[in-house]
Amino acid sequence: MISYETSQNMISLLSITNLRSERVFLSSGLGRILAEDIVADSDYPIHPTSAMDGYAIAHRDLENYETFEVLGDNPAGADDIGGVISGACIKTFTGSLMPSGSDTLIPIENVRVNGDSITVTKTVGKGFAVRPVGESYRKGEVLIPRGTKIGFAEIGVLAGINRVMIRVTQRPRVAIIATGSEILDIGEESRHAGQIRSSNSYTLQALVDTLGGESVQMGIVGDDQDAIMERFEEAISSCDIVVSTGGVSVGDYDFVKDIVPRLGAKVIFKGVNIKPGQHVMVAQRGDKFVVSLPGFAYSSTVTFILYAGPLIARMMGIENPYEVIEATLKVPFVKRSNKSEFTACNLSFEEGRYWVDFEGKKGGSSAILTNLLGNAGLMICGEEDGDLEAGTLVRVIKL
Repeated sequence: MISYETSQNMISLLSITNLRSERVFLSSGLGRILAEDIVADSDYPIHPTSAMDGYAIAHRDLENYETFEVLGDNPAGADDIGGVISGACIKTFTGSLMPSGSDTLIPIENVRVNGDSITVTKTVGKGFAVRPVGESYRKGEVLIPRGTKIGFAEIGVLAGINRVMIRVTQRPRVAIIATGSEILDIGEESRHAGQIRSSNSYTLQALVDTLGGESVQMGIVGDDQDAIMERFEEAISSCDIVVSTGGVSVGDYDFVKDIVPRLGAKVIFKGVNIKPGQHVMVAQRGDKFVVSLPGFAYSSTVTFILYAGPLIARMMGIENPYEVIEATLKVPFVKRSNKSEFTACNLSFEEGRYWVDFEGKKGGSSAILTNLLGNAGLMICGEEDGDLEAGTLVRVIKL
């Protein structure tokens, strides 16, 4: 078996040639990945603008005047805003362009109104409450780089620069196949104790959707080679990535590991020295990929995060779908093997740093998906690591 580090390097070197993009309306852009740099086509604001309600003046006049004649009003959006002269002001509102000849705004609460004039009761510095040209951004500035996941702030900025349509990466189609005659779909009635629920299909669908891919449920197929072959061919013909669970170990009914090469897919690697999920397999056919995962729920989830997740992300122009952080062990940790281990842990942030503990996490097989409930992460221990003392700094995949 190859090492975890080698497998990750092999994933990073895979050629992703089917990067595709499409134009969508801004209102449909939330959560999508930008396929273009968003560049400002002008300064903003393009004219000095009032940031408060008040009176626009020339600041130098404060040296000679306390009382100013009010020449008129300047509401936001006005076409004709006029200009100020020495000893005079214009009442100006939030968002209004500053009148010519003015450079400072005296807030309403800093004046006393006397009919058609005001008396300044508290002075301010030059340029007070005036948004200068280019305060938000300058022409030619990259506001949002390509590869950014669009959130509420990006939507607001894009609307502010009048982008009706935006170019985003197309969502890769990810087929999900569960194999095994013992698998029972949710909603179906169990016929005997040997059947288990197909939680993997729904866990992996949620992971695909969270990453921004388009999940395609291909259902459950029993331990029949011809049926598995047919389902895989259908999936790889219609999708960019095929993710399967089960059938990659060394049992008599583990057919997936043999069927994938028969599809014409080149096996990139099969078998990684990790716990859980050592029998994971990654293969490629043209610009399509097959990621075959173990059947146990925790194993399939972890190996999806390690191998399928990065492929989905790279098809959208993203390199690191999951953040790896440094955290401090609150308690000792006993390593169970000479493999790279990915252990479910509780992740907390206290006193300015991340901490790890294992309270409520159950030991046992690779089937305990409940270990990932709550504010969980995956603590990484390398092949050469041994038992770890409390206070040790460790790496954690933040979920």
